[in-house]
Amino acid sequence: MSSAHRFDRGHTDDLMTFLAASPSPYHAVANSAERLEKAGFRQVSETDAWDGQAGGKYVLRGGAIIAWYVPEGADAAMPFRIIGAHTDSPNLRVKPLPDTGAHGWRQVAVELYGGTLLNTWLDRDLGLSGRVTLRDGSHHLVNVDRPLLRVPQLAIHLDRGVNQDGLKLDKQRHMTPIWGLGDVAEGDLIRFVAEEAGLDAEEIGGWDLMVHSVEAPAYLGRDRELLAGPRMDNLLSVHAGLAALAAAAASPAALTSIPVLAAFDHEENGSQSDTGAEGPLLGNVLERSVFARGGTYEDRARAFAATVCLSSDTGHAVHPNYSERHEPGHHPMPNGGPLLKVNVNQRYATDGGGRAVFAAACERAGVPMQHFVSNNAVACGTTIGPITAARHGITTVDIGVAILSMHSAREMCGAQDPYLLASALTAFLEG
Repeated sequence: MSSAHRFDRGHTDDLMTFLAASPSPYHAVANSAERLEKAGFRQVSETDAWDGQAGGKYVLRGGAIIAWYVPEGADAAMPFRIIGAHTDSPNLRVKPLPDTGAHGWRQVAVELYGGTLLNTWLDRDLGLSGRVTLRDGSHHLVNVDRPLLRVPQLAIHLDRGVNQDGLKLDKQRHMTPIWGLGDVAEGDLIRFVAEEAGLDAEEIGGWDLMVHSVEAPAYLGRDRELLAGPRMDNLLSVHAGLAALAAAAASPAALTSIPVLAAFDHEENGSQSDTGAEGPLLGNVLERSVFARGGTYEDRARAFAATVCLSSDTGHAVHPNYSERHEPGHHPMPNGGPLLKVNVNQRYATDGGGRAVFAAACERAGVPMQHFVSNNAVACGTTIGPITAARHGITTVDIGVAILSMHSAREMCGAQDPYLLASALTAFLEG
C-alpha cells in the first residue's frame, strides 16, 4: 500500500480491545452503547414516546443496536445515510439442557450457530459468554473469559488416514466440548454460570450462552502488517461504524442527511428475527424518527427515496494457497482498502449507482478501493444488503474489508484496513 495513505494504528489497537471485550452479540451491543454514551448519545426506549429533538440517540434490542444523529434544524423529509452491520458470528451455542457427558467426562451440549468452520474450534481453549435472563425478566451479561472448555480432536494414532482422507466431523457426535471429569449433574453448568455472575441460580429462567476463544487478538507478520483475531466478521464493521458515527456527530453543521448505524443480530443464520435485518426494527426506528419531527407518510416516503445504506461486512482476500477458487481478474489484498462487493444475482445489493456513491466516499477520505466478485463456478455468500434494499426500498451498497479464514474461530485481515474502512464510512456519513 502506498505510504501516501494515512494509517492510524491506534484505531486498530482500539479494534483489538473491542473484539476482546465483545465475545457475544450482547457484549458487543453493551460496549457499543457505552461508546455512544461517551460520544453524547442517549438511549431511548421503544415503549416511550419519542421527541423530535436534535442530537444522538440509540435503541437497544437484544443483540442489536440502532443509533442515529439528528442535526439541528433537520426537516422531516431529511434522508438517512445508514451503515449496516451485524453483531453475531458463527460459533457453538449452549443447548437448553446443557449437562451431558460420557465415560467419566463432563461435557456441555451445544448447537452449531451459523456456517462455522468446525475444525477451527478443535483443540482451542474456550470460554463461555452471553446472557442469562432472570425470572423478573432482567438480563445479565456473562463472560467467563478463561480456559474452561475444549473440543479435543482425535489423535492421529486412532485416525491414521486423517491427513490423506481429510478430517471428517459429525456435527452431533464430535463437537461436544469437555469441561471436566466426574458424574453428570443436571443444572451443574447453570449453577456454575450463576456463581461466576454473582447471581442466584434459582432465579435464572433462561439463557443465551455461547463459547468463544480466549486467545487475544494480535498483530502478526514481519512488520506487524496483519491482524489476527476472533469475530472480525463482523465486529470489525460494527467498530468502524461506531467511529464513523461519532465523527459525524462531532461535526453536525456539515451534515446534509441523518447518519445511522444499524448493527443487527442473526445475520449468520438468515436475519429472520426481531433483531435481524429482515425484521421491522430498522424501519420502525427510521419511521418514528420522521414522525417525531412532525413528518407525515409523504415525508417518510421522500426521506426513504433519497436514503443510501452501506452494508458493511467482511469479504474474501485472495488466498495464496487456493487462488483458483477466486475470480481471476479480482484478487483483493490486505491493506488494499475496503472492498466494493458485486453480484449480479443480488447476493450483494450493489449496482452502478451505488458504486459511484462509495467511490466518491473513498475519494473524499483519500483511501483506495478494491473490487470483489465471486468466481462463476463458486457459490457466492450474501449479507444484510439485499434484505435491507428489498425490505425498505432504499439504495444499498455492499462493501467490507478483505479477510482470510472467514467463519473461523480466528480470522485475519490487514492491520491498516480497519482504519481505512472507518475513514471511508466517515466520509460517506458526512457526504
